[in-house]
Order: sequence, then structure tokens, then C-alpha cells
Amino acid sequence: MIVSGKQSWLRIIFTYTGSAMPRIWRRILFTTALAFIVSEAHAHHDLFHFNLTVTPFSLIGLALSIFLGFRNNTSYDRYWEGRKLWGRLVNTSRSLARQLLTLVGHPGDDEGARGLADEERRRLVHQVIAYVHALRHHLRDQEALDELAGLLPEERRRALADELNRPIAILQWIGDDLRALWDRGLIHPMHLPVLEASLTDLADIQGGCERIKSTPIPYSYTVLIHRIVAVYCLTLPFGLVDTVGVFTPVVVMMVAYAFFGLDAVGDEIENPFGTDANDLPLSTLARMIEVNLRQRLGERELPPLLTPVDGRLS
Repeated sequence: MIVSGKQSWLRIIFTYTGSAMPRIWRRILFTTALAFIVSEAHAHHDLFHFNLTVTPFSLIGLALSIFLGFRNNTSYDRYWEGRKLWGRLVNTSRSLARQLLTLVGHPGDDEGARGLADEERRRLVHQVIAYVHALRHHLRDQEALDELAGLLPEERRRALADELNRPIAILQWIGDDLRALWDRGLIHPMHLPVLEASLTDLADIQGGCERIKSTPIPYSYTVLIHRIVAVYCLTLPFGLVDTVGVFTPVVVMMVAYAFFGLDAVGDEIENPFGTDANDLPLSTLARMIEVNLRQRLGERELPPLLTPVDGRLS
């Protein structure tokens, strides 16, 4: 995600990184070159002298603007819903860690204190951290099992290699551990539903993210928009050359930038969990959750929070 900070109006206009320009400059260059050829042929070679008015382009342009606006709104809704789901993940993981540290075990019981004061409580919270990182990998189609070293018991980490849905496997292990602690009498019967509700909320958050990732905007709609934008921009010089003459390439370039840019922005934010410049900073959010939860355990050696690199959070 691009973190621009406070920039001047002029600096924003001429910024390149994070804009749609890296994705569309070739299309704009080709369209402008075509417009230049058409205007030159019209002016010096007596070609293209036909009475093609701008009326059809005005009508198509209006409809195309509405379609692009609808598509971009839909893409942004997906982006914003993904951000809200990860906001819930931040809150739920913090709440679950607090519940694990306060509701599991009986502080007044020596056996319970010996069993949970350090290793078991730490292992439970570390598994929550592992779940967050595994969910990030799952949404980005990354392997990265090495990143979970030290957060999961080694046998469980190796077992993840065979799992199709690794975050769900980790949730299952946390649930199994809680059931074992309940069987030992270390979780009050009234507290177990509270812990289970937090695990269920994590599964619901993951399901929402998977729904966004696995259900893109219908492909036929995307293809239709791409085709209309391409045909409109490529044929626009033929409709303008009689009206604006030698300025046809300039006008076509501006119109092409607008339509190609809007089309590219909708494509980029349609899947908010990727690694494009304007996608959600899942690595940054996951690291923040990890630091927060490790601090609740009283750990002193904490990984650094991720900061923008060249104005971008990963």
C-alpha cells in the first residue's frame, strides 16, 4: 500500500510510483502514435476526409464512464471490505490473546499455575500469531513455512506442509489444546464458550477474505469493459481529426489516459490481498499483531514494526 504522507498538489500530479501509469503507458503511447498518424494523413495526404461526427463517441463515452464508475466502485467495495475484515482480525486476535492469558488456568491452583504460567500459555498465544501469518500466506498463495518457525511446535509446523488450508489447521490445533485444558479442569465451563466464540470469529473473518479472493468480478464483465475501452480509444482519432486537426494526438492522449487509467485502477484493487503497490499491507498488519501479542506475553526481544520503503508498505 502506498503511504504518500502530505504532499504538494504539484508533486502528486507528477508522481509515478503507485499511479496507474506503469500499467498503461504503453497503451497510451500506442494510441497517441495512432492519433498522430491519423492527423498527419488527414492534413498532408488527403486521407480520412469523411464526415464522422463526435456524436457517437459522446454517447459511447458517457455509457463507458458509467460502466467504469460502477466497476471501480465494486472493486473499491471489495478493497474496503478486505480492510475491514483485517481490522476485525486485529481486534479478535488481541481479544483472544487476552482471553488465553486471563481465562485459562486457575491462578490460585498450584498445579494450574505450574502447567500454564509459561510454556502452555506462551504456546497458545504463539499459535494465534502463527494463524495470522498463515492467513496472510494463504491469501497471497505463498508457502513461507519457515516464517512460522518458533511459533508452532516443530512437528505441527512440518505437518502444515500437507494441509490445503493451513490457517484452518492451526485453528483446529488451538481448539484441540483448549479442549485438553478443559478436560484437565483448567478452563471454567463458562469461559470455554467465550474462547470458542473468538475462534469462530477468526474462522468467519477468514471465510470473508476467501470469498473476496475466490470470487472476482465476473470475467465477462471485465472483458467487455476492456474491449469497449480499447475500441473507443483506438477509434477516437477518426472521430476527432476533422474537428481538432493537428491537436488530435493531444486530445486522444488525455482521453486515453482517463479511460485506460480508470480501467487499470479497477483491475489493481479488485484483489486487495495481492502484492501490488496499492493492495492491503498484510505483512505490516501481521507484524503489528505479532508485536502486540508478544508484548502481552512480556517478551522483550520483539521484531521491528514494518515501516514504508520508498513510500510503500508491504
